[in-house]
Amino acid sequence: MATPILAIAPAWNKPPISIDASNNGCYPSQHSVKIMPYTCQACIKRKVKCDRAIPTCSSCSKGKAECIYREPTPRTRKRKREPSDNVQDRLARYEKILQDNGLLATEIESSPRSVQEPTPLRASSHTDATKTGKLISGDGKSRYVDSTLWLNSGETNMREISDDEENCQPAPTGAGPLSQDPISGALLGLSQGLVHNHPTHQEAMQLWAAYINNVEPLCKVLHIPTTGKMIEAVSRQPNTASKAQECLLFSIYYFAVFSMADEDCVSSFGQSRSTLMAKYQFALRQSLVNASWLKTTEMPVMQAYVLFLIAMRTQMDPHTFWIWTGVAIRIAQRMGLHRDGEALGLSAFDVQMRRRLFWQILPLDGYAGQVSGTGISVAPDSWDIKQPLNINDDQIYPGMTHQPEEQKGASEMLFCLTKTELSNFYTRTGVRKKKVGATIQFRDSAEIEKLIDEVESTIESRYLRYCDIVNPVHVLTMGIVRSAANAVRLRNRMITGENERRELCALAQKIIETDNALYKNPNTKQFQWYYKAFFLWDALICILTSLGKIGFFSRAELDTTWRKVSDVYSNHPEILEAKHVHLVAVGKATLEAWALNPPGNSTPEPDFITALQSQRREKVVRQKVEDTTAQDDVSSFDMLIGGFDGMERNLEYDFNLDGMDWMFWEQL
Repeated sequence: MATPILAIAPAWNKPPISIDASNNGCYPSQHSVKIMPYTCQACIKRKVKCDRAIPTCSSCSKGKAECIYREPTPRTRKRKREPSDNVQDRLARYEKILQDNGLLATEIESSPRSVQEPTPLRASSHTDATKTGKLISGDGKSRYVDSTLWLNSGETNMREISDDEENCQPAPTGAGPLSQDPISGALLGLSQGLVHNHPTHQEAMQLWAAYINNVEPLCKVLHIPTTGKMIEAVSRQPNTASKAQECLLFSIYYFAVFSMADEDCVSSFGQSRSTLMAKYQFALRQSLVNASWLKTTEMPVMQAYVLFLIAMRTQMDPHTFWIWTGVAIRIAQRMGLHRDGEALGLSAFDVQMRRRLFWQILPLDGYAGQVSGTGISVAPDSWDIKQPLNINDDQIYPGMTHQPEEQKGASEMLFCLTKTELSNFYTRTGVRKKKVGATIQFRDSAEIEKLIDEVESTIESRYLRYCDIVNPVHVLTMGIVRSAANAVRLRNRMITGENERRELCALAQKIIETDNALYKNPNTKQFQWYYKAFFLWDALICILTSLGKIGFFSRAELDTTWRKVSDVYSNHPEILEAKHVHLVAVGKATLEAWALNPPGNSTPEPDFITALQSQRREKVVRQKVEDTTAQDDVSSFDMLIGGFDGMERNLEYDFNLDGMDWMFWEQL
């Protein structure tokens, strides 16, 4: 039975109720005390219990306060909402009311900001998380929501989410808006315009041509036809560029210069490569800050950031790089890049571009985990995105309504698809997860050999058999895949014994020979920026340990092997720069091998040995004897791999998640 609503009336006109305290207030009595049906204003203000006595309650009497009774305003009864009365139902009802009153057209133009409901995914153990997710998109942005709290909050519009997030930010004080964004603030600290940092239209088109020739075939994160139109227009009027476009432009300019030789930069732009790189790297970092890249959901900003990371992976401290790739992973998850676009109901064009971008981010995170020593990466069951299709850029375009037909031969995606094939195969099929931590382990030795044979056969049948030896991209693809397969076999066969040692050296020399051949091939010169990032740790270490063993090689083999090592040093001057602990160890191992077993004709002494010896002497002068640790007395060979002789091999060799791809393509 509903409680009766009290009529609004002055408190002094409300008749008090008489209650007999001795009868628990059940019926009136001549000994009853008159009380009010509501609390006095003084007790409400003081938040104390009121006995509602008339004319003065006991609390006011004790406190000598004025006791005033005022009847509260009655509450309005709320309309009960039907269970199905959700946001869409209410919106439809309100639109009908407006239409009935002639205030809204019968046919409403569809808004570009829409909620795209995901269609049911394939039955799979790693797709359960997407069943409740939504991709909210519009205004060129996308936001993946996989939280019950967000889904129940009624946030269904991209502009509403963006506006709400902006409104939730505290007002900047003192240091300006970048004080709210510490990582962006750490890049440069100030937000500023970049109109004067743009190249001329002619220079922009030259840089774009260099990017297409040197970078695009190996990265494929952009759609060349649409990006080319944007550069053509914006480079003529830089002040018309949006913040997102500016990020993408400077990432292209920077990467183009990074991929060029110094003499080409001087002849084309009249400035050295280092000067141009400093100029465009500054502009790229600043444009990311200007675009608030930590909060971005815009595809061009993310594309620019990933290109920045690919170019910078060997140019910065490994620990800093690991943090920055972690940021990329988080932004990708925020945009829903880890979920396949087909399941999210996206257009065919968006599906392909999102796939291309995600499959560049994944190996970057693995490389960062390797070089920083953290070994932390994205679990393979946390994403379900498919590989990109084997198609050319002219087969897709914004607004297309049909799925492109995949090619069976060699497309523009050849290099990237062989890379993703390796990564995907080993993460999904060839590995198993540990119970604790984020690393994975291979199966036993025989299984590894079988798996690498299978993936090599798959890549051969799908891609390599269509390669043309006069095409530089195809030559690079064939060389890298062969070296990748041999690198895995090398690690798998690291066992003791002289016979096995010779087998290992044969594999290691094949890897070194492929690397040297790529550097000697003039047709692949434009891709040197890519394979300079490789460092063939296992192969070079294996050869150096064997060179340090007197009598292992014949005299002719010894001279040939040292020539190959000399070529590696010539192609990889970063070894002499010794900016990483592994490079220092390799330099020590080289000196020890040279001292124990030099080639037959070791005069004149090669430049790389002279440089290593000079570095060694300088270090000895700087370092006092007491600072030398016990580890310095251990053979560099043993320090590097534990030595072949008497070494116990762990058959479950540890790699990071997706480690095959990273090991193949990034850090070997």
